[in-house]
Amino acid sequence: MERAHSLLLNEEACSQLGEHQRAEFVFEWLRFLKKLLPATDRADVKKNQKRLVEQLTMVLTGSPGPPTRWLLAHCLALLYKVGDSLTATLMVDRCNDIIRSKDDSPSYLPTRLAAIACLGALYEQLGRLLVNTFKETLANLWKAMKSAESQGRYEIMLSVEKILRGLGPSAVPCHRDVYKTARGCLTDRSMAVRCAAAECLLELQREAVFLRTSELENVATLCFRAFEGSNYNVRVVVSKLLGTLLATAVDPEQATAPRQGSKHSSLEEVMDLLTGGFLRGGAGFLRASGDMLKGTSSVSKDIRVGVTQSCVVFVSVLGGPWLEAHFSSLLGLLMELVSHARATQTPADAVCCRRCVSFILRATLGSLLGEKAQIAASKDLCLAIGKQKRAVDAAMCDGNVETRVTITDVAASQHVLVCALLELGSLVQGLGSTAAPLVTDTSTALLDTVISVLLHPSVSARLAAAWCLRCVAVALPSQGAVLLDRCAERLHALKSCPEAVAGYSAAIAALLGAVQHCPLGIPHTKGKVRRTLGVAEDMLRSATQNSRISIQRTQAGWLLLSALSTLGPAVVEHHLPRMLLLWKCAFPPSIRDLDMELRRGDHFTWQVTLEGRAGALCAMKSLVVHCRDLLNDDVTGRLLTPLACAVSLLTKLPVLIKSYGNQIKNASIVFRLRVYEVLALLPPKTYEGEEHFGVVLKQLVADLTGPENVACSELTLLPPLCHANDLVLLGPALHDMDQQYIEEQLHGSRAGGGTLEYDPFTICDKGQDVPAPPPPAAALTVAATQLFGVIFPNVIVPQRYSLLILEQFSESLKQLKGVRQLTVQTQVAAALCSVLKHLGSCCAGLGPEEVRRPALGLLVGALESPNPLLRCVAAEGLSRLVQVVNDPTFTVSMTLVCFDKLKTARDAVTRTGHSLALGALYRHIGGISSPQHLSACVGILFTLSQDSTSPEVQMWALHSLSMVIDLAGPLYHGHVEASFTLVLRLLLNVPPTHIEVHQSLGRCLNALITALGPDLQGEGQLVSALRTSCLVDCAVMQDSPDCLVQTQAISCLQQLHMFAPRHVNLASLVPSLCVNLCSSYLSLRRAVVACLRQLAQKEALEVSEHAVALKCLIVTPLSSDVTIKEVGLEGALFSLLDRESDPRLCQDIKETLVHMMTSITAGKLAHWLKLCKDVLSASADSTAPVETNQEEDADRDDDASVFHAKSDSGGPFTNLRWSTRVFAMECVCRVITQCESHGHPAHFDLTLAQELRLHESTDFLVLHLADLIRMAFMAATDHSDQLRLSGLQTLLVIIRKFAAIPEPEFPGHVILEQYQANVGAALRPAFSAEAPPDVTAKACQVCSAWIASGVVSDLRDLRRVHQLLASSLVKIQTGKEVPSQVYNEGTSTMETLAVLKAWAENSGPGGQPEGPGLLKLVQTDLAALSRLWLAALQDYAVLTLPQDYSWQLPAAGGTFYTAETVEQARPHYYSSWAPILHATALWFSSTGFIMADDGPANLSRPVTPTSMGQSASLASKSPEDVSADRLHLILGISVEFLCSPHSHDQMENISSCLRALQALLQVPWPRSKVGNDQVLSVELLSVLHRLLVTREAMAVQLAVLEVVRQVVSAAQEHVREKRHSAEVDDGAEEKETVPEFGEGRDTGGLVPGRSLVFGALELCLCVLVRKLPQLSPKLAGSPGGGQRGSTWSLSDSDCRLVASALAILSDLPSICSPEGSVSILPTVLYLLMGVLKELVQQLCQGRALDLVVTAALQALRNVLSSPMSRSEKSRGAWAHLLRCALNTLLDCWDSGTGDPPVSLLTALTVFLLSASPEVTTFQPLQARCIDKFKASLETKDPVVLSKSYQLLVSVFQSQTVVAVPFIQALGGCVVRHLQGVERSGPQSYEELRAIQDGVKALEALVFAADKTHCPQLVAVLLPILISFLLDENALASASAPGRALHESALLDLMRIGPQHSSVFKALMASSPHMKARLEAAVKGNQETVNIKATQTPVPSKTSPSIQLKTNFL
Repeated sequence: MERAHSLLLNEEACSQLGEHQRAEFVFEWLRFLKKLLPATDRADVKKNQKRLVEQLTMVLTGSPGPPTRWLLAHCLALLYKVGDSLTATLMVDRCNDIIRSKDDSPSYLPTRLAAIACLGALYEQLGRLLVNTFKETLANLWKAMKSAESQGRYEIMLSVEKILRGLGPSAVPCHRDVYKTARGCLTDRSMAVRCAAAECLLELQREAVFLRTSELENVATLCFRAFEGSNYNVRVVVSKLLGTLLATAVDPEQATAPRQGSKHSSLEEVMDLLTGGFLRGGAGFLRASGDMLKGTSSVSKDIRVGVTQSCVVFVSVLGGPWLEAHFSSLLGLLMELVSHARATQTPADAVCCRRCVSFILRATLGSLLGEKAQIAASKDLCLAIGKQKRAVDAAMCDGNVETRVTITDVAASQHVLVCALLELGSLVQGLGSTAAPLVTDTSTALLDTVISVLLHPSVSARLAAAWCLRCVAVALPSQGAVLLDRCAERLHALKSCPEAVAGYSAAIAALLGAVQHCPLGIPHTKGKVRRTLGVAEDMLRSATQNSRISIQRTQAGWLLLSALSTLGPAVVEHHLPRMLLLWKCAFPPSIRDLDMELRRGDHFTWQVTLEGRAGALCAMKSLVVHCRDLLNDDVTGRLLTPLACAVSLLTKLPVLIKSYGNQIKNASIVFRLRVYEVLALLPPKTYEGEEHFGVVLKQLVADLTGPENVACSELTLLPPLCHANDLVLLGPALHDMDQQYIEEQLHGSRAGGGTLEYDPFTICDKGQDVPAPPPPAAALTVAATQLFGVIFPNVIVPQRYSLLILEQFSESLKQLKGVRQLTVQTQVAAALCSVLKHLGSCCAGLGPEEVRRPALGLLVGALESPNPLLRCVAAEGLSRLVQVVNDPTFTVSMTLVCFDKLKTARDAVTRTGHSLALGALYRHIGGISSPQHLSACVGILFTLSQDSTSPEVQMWALHSLSMVIDLAGPLYHGHVEASFTLVLRLLLNVPPTHIEVHQSLGRCLNALITALGPDLQGEGQLVSALRTSCLVDCAVMQDSPDCLVQTQAISCLQQLHMFAPRHVNLASLVPSLCVNLCSSYLSLRRAVVACLRQLAQKEALEVSEHAVALKCLIVTPLSSDVTIKEVGLEGALFSLLDRESDPRLCQDIKETLVHMMTSITAGKLAHWLKLCKDVLSASADSTAPVETNQEEDADRDDDASVFHAKSDSGGPFTNLRWSTRVFAMECVCRVITQCESHGHPAHFDLTLAQELRLHESTDFLVLHLADLIRMAFMAATDHSDQLRLSGLQTLLVIIRKFAAIPEPEFPGHVILEQYQANVGAALRPAFSAEAPPDVTAKACQVCSAWIASGVVSDLRDLRRVHQLLASSLVKIQTGKEVPSQVYNEGTSTMETLAVLKAWAENSGPGGQPEGPGLLKLVQTDLAALSRLWLAALQDYAVLTLPQDYSWQLPAAGGTFYTAETVEQARPHYYSSWAPILHATALWFSSTGFIMADDGPANLSRPVTPTSMGQSASLASKSPEDVSADRLHLILGISVEFLCSPHSHDQMENISSCLRALQALLQVPWPRSKVGNDQVLSVELLSVLHRLLVTREAMAVQLAVLEVVRQVVSAAQEHVREKRHSAEVDDGAEEKETVPEFGEGRDTGGLVPGRSLVFGALELCLCVLVRKLPQLSPKLAGSPGGGQRGSTWSLSDSDCRLVASALAILSDLPSICSPEGSVSILPTVLYLLMGVLKELVQQLCQGRALDLVVTAALQALRNVLSSPMSRSEKSRGAWAHLLRCALNTLLDCWDSGTGDPPVSLLTALTVFLLSASPEVTTFQPLQARCIDKFKASLETKDPVVLSKSYQLLVSVFQSQTVVAVPFIQALGGCVVRHLQGVERSGPQSYEELRAIQDGVKALEALVFAADKTHCPQLVAVLLPILISFLLDENALASASAPGRALHESALLDLMRIGPQHSSVFKALMASSPHMKARLEAAVKGNQETVNIKATQTPVPSKTSPSIQLKTNFL
């Protein structure tokens, strides 16, 4: 294909290819030429133009296919436009000659069609240059039109459209001729020709004024005829034509080329045209008049649906402002239409007409108007409703019989009211909480008006009014309870009026159904639920009292019970016994009583009875659907009793119908329907043993095959049973259409579409859209089919019954003919497919061969049905049958049957059915695994797909081929190349009129791309060719005129981008996607956005850049035109999001925008924030925010600068909905998160951001803080509650992220301080009385974060926000008045807990930015808060009980929740308990666990016995018991949570628990309780151990060890107290028994799981081994355990952990008995010695671990000095173990090298000082200790030497028995070292320090000696000190350390000399040299002092305090 990429066609390469390859080569050359010509220099084009024209002409005459001819025409026109245009007339003449040719052979047709296409392209590009030839050309085309087939007519219409577009006004002379020709084509039998003609007329109307003036009526009639028998595409295009034409007729300014003085039509005239088409269709006057005389309607639904779409286009073209101005008039005209008798002649017509008018209102009001205009339209609707209702009321009350309202007038009014009420409900529901002004507007009286319709005589009007009230309750949850009360009161007052009973009961049911969509719900405990149940019971009891209203009361009672079940099991559970009793009473107690019933009663009695029992069954169904958790065995058994009677009654219905005629037939149909629905929902196992249910199957067979059953719409029955992928064979899916609401009317049965009055019980179903249940007869067939699928495999166990039933089906089909046979066949096939689907899901079998054969026969028969949908069901049934049989032999046999049929059959029906079956057979058995079978399938399907004589066979075969490709997977790779060739060949040759074949080709291509997958990334020649072929296929499909083919192209490119992204050109793909963003086809918009979503995931920035490069217009109906160039692709997507209503598309748009946010790190931050700000500001009524300026007088000056939420003028968006603005706020939060997680640190550092901004063109989030605050403020003060919640959430995020950022210009301040007033103003409306609880709860969270953030430093400013929290605290204490309770009690729980949580978060140390100031504010409320906190904690503790203990839950609920709302309350408790727990523990810690109970706290509910902290519940308990309960509450909650903290639990909850435990254990009383309860302590340690292992966060681990330390300390205190008590009680003579207290007792055994010591030991071991793996012998030798010499390091946090563990370890022996201490001592010593040993090695390598060393030495000291070491019972064992430990310590020297570590010397000293003498005086150990010290004194390291001397001082001063050997052994060493100093002197301060410490050691030795030896030692010391003195000369030249030593020695001599004067005198006398040396030193020192005194006459504070003496004698 690369050889095709040249300006001129490579004819040599082309000639070497085969026919098909040549076509592909030419097409690829034309594609390249199309891109190349605009970019080529004009001179080069002219140079090669002649040759190019020749080559293009050669292609033209070479019979090109459709895509090739369109591309050829474009290139040819482009060539003349870029090059020399003068010779274009020659080409026009050449094309005309080709068209005139007499050759009518099929082979010449492509050339003629190509010539026609070239003419269109030439005129479109060159326009007026060819104006002289266009008349001749058109005449030639008209002549060719007369003999042209559908392809020719289609191509001519396309060309004429292009000619008109190119010539513009110049073509006016031929407009009439064009119109004349297009008229005939608009009603052509080919749908493609109709579409082309409509497009041509649409282009014609731009210039042809006569179309919208004199010919307007004729064109309208023509369009109506075009609608008849049309398909979806025709209706879309023709409605666009008619709607646009009518819009330009009303407003000529809408025309593309408006004419001055053009006549325009009025709205009434235009609507008369549409109404005429709606009522009479496209028929002429005579036919319409004849039909009117006959009283029949000949208007097809096609026409009515088309007229409806035309009306929508008409209003859309005129635009939102026009609609807003003319809505009242339009509404009146639409109401006249829907009330016209001709439009509603039959119920089906009435339903269709109402749907059409409702669609017009919904599609225009819902899409074109902003919120303000929608409110105005709602008022107009409300006025129209009121006017209509008043007219009916006046007529009903008129006494004049002549003027009294007739049934026809009531029927007319009901249709008007239904349309108006449903649209009003939709508007209010869409407006949400912004509709509040509409409801409160007294001039409109919306609620009164709607409620008045509940008394209308028509059931449809009453139900529509009830639904409208439901929509009000969904939009405004505060109105739900009010409306319920109002309707209940009116129902009670008017319970004798049939209309009132029916209307108000429907309203109550609808309002109860609305609760499912309202998180805030309705109050349950205020009597509303109980009252509703009472009303239902009253209705059922009184139903027989008045026969006039028996049916209404019966239906009302059961309808209310059905609605009650929708409230969920938590509510229904409390009323279930009463409901079961009602069901029991609704049916006779036994079958015998049922037989007795049959002997009495009349038709009315039985009608009431059947209605009542059907209602009872419907209520039962509602219970099963909404409260399945309540269906235990007992309840199910009690339901089966009335069900058994209902089933028995089924067999009696024929007798009743025979007796009373058709009067009860409808009631019997509804009754059977209800029985089937309930049985289908119950598990078959529950009733398979019941003998009565055998009759159900017989009744089902009769319903499916009997003569009485009504034909159900196949599109209602069959699609759920088909495979979703097969439904595409039937055309565009309804769910892929914007017009689904009316298009589905075309697929309904003769009975018409669904509507609410067919099943009033659906009014309480879950769903946002109004229910549309089908007619009961149609619903019965669907229910029978579903139940048959469930009951057939389960109830009938014997196989012969199954065989008989299937044979009966076959026999029934043989006896029927025609339409009746097709109906029964459809229903039988659906039932059988339902059975097989159920068996497949249960992995069950169908039975033996005998049962399989008739089932197969039924499915094969359906497979050859003329109904394509039935063929799809049969194919799915066969695949399910293969799955159920699960026999390879059977599968192969089925395949062979299909092969044989396909080889022999010649009719299209058989070939399509079996080809589909061939692809579907392996769908449910894991795919195709046989290469031979695959080859056979592919061969047959290839052949069928090339059968050009039958496009239908091609379509089905290609669809089957796509399934085979998917099922074969990698096995298909061998056929890929041939498949690509086939797909491309067909795409290039299949006529464009066969769109369905192109769609199947697209599915094949998609499957091929999926099959190749990542292999498409390869670089081989074959892969490259396949990839190119794939791209060419996509290009062909992208140029298709059909939207579904374009959708397939986009999907294929999306798949290709997934597997081979490098080979998809985004520069061309993205613009092509953006062009279709505003397509009128929903499926295309979905595909575009889905593709953009995938592209944006990885290449967001590139997608955005390519989109901006496209200068296309995004037309938004809510504002002026918006270009992508202006707002970017992101802005276009926001605009699209605002007007789309499809949930799937909206979700894709949101995800696309979220993915595109990744571009904020690439410099688009400002763009995103501006975009969000523009979206947020774009509301029609953005006035001042709600109550934002209501400030206290003292604060007005601060709030003068608050932001006003007024939209900026000149923004690109206007009138955006609240939902779009909510998403914009979510985007702001995501932007902040994105900057934090993936952005630059400067995003949250103002100083750094400002510095970088000076040097780089970068942008940072912190620079936009003002905009962020502004947006949050605007949202938080909006009228929409959802937007307020989003604004508060954004404000919360801003506070958390920016609170700590300092303000560079004002040191000591943060940047958020300047926005204090804004935050306060944003929060204030959320605390108003009218604010919903969820808004208040969120505001409390923001308040808490604001106070805790530390932003506010001034107490006055802090008080302003604190007052908001204080007001909320008062609110929850005083409680709300009962009459004002409008929300569910769960909302009170949410609000209360939010307030308590906010206070809790700001009452602890973590919430005190200015501790004393905030504490002062909080202190006054702490007493009340503590009780509320305790009550909340008790509620939480009860709610966290396991299911087995649910019976312990209080029957009336807890303090802050009720029994009915327990499930709603749980999430609120789960999110709030942790801060409350911590705050409560801190409160107890601060009060010493003493809380004054000064009366109960005022709670939001009456005081209950379960409330904690209240005097009423604690009166019978002592203060000790009360405190114990509170302690166990806190401990229980903490331990329960810490036992198994879930992964989703935040770390804050764990930290709160641990901090709460720490706070408790700081208080003496709780500490004593914990220490006294060993079981509790052990459990707590076990939980902490698990937490330590499962949580790696260092803060958590440190907190765990701190709690463990506190627990061990509590145990220590307990043991100490017990020992002290024993000493006092027993006296001194029994002291030997005292130490037995503690763990281990007499035996010393520690039981794991019961021992506190053992648990603590485990925990410490865990910490130490994880941080120091070398301690474990197993880990020490393992690769990960760190072998000797391996490097390891401890962080600061690790050091703290190890130190804490060592401290705990050293305390353990003290809580043991003597025997117990002996048990754990080896372990403790092993760990201590091991840590020391490891530390020694690391210290040798130079790592600083001072904290751990200190902790280890302290722990060693604690162990050695333990009282257990001196206890009589353990003294010997301790001594032995300690000697072993000392020996281990000494061994550490032997394993090391170099100087001895100081830490080991210190540890050795600790042993010598702290251990008992019998340990250290053991001769071998003592000798080794002395050797170690001796070695340390010989070190060359002055630091080690200094430390050695210091330690020796301690040793010399220790007990005599320990010190004497060391003195004797080491005294000489010290003396020798000091004597050697005189020779060298200190060279550094370290050496100086060592010498000074040596002097202190020698001095200690002197003081340790006895009196007899002391003079001798002093005589040794004094000469050494004198030797340190320097003479005058030496002193002057000495180093600084030497002079310091001189001064130090002199001071020591002056201090020691007087103490030993006799020895000193003797020494001086015997050594004159020493005396002279000393005197010289003293004299020199004195002179120095005198000089200093002379220089400083003023006495200095630093003068020496010691006066030296010269006379020592």
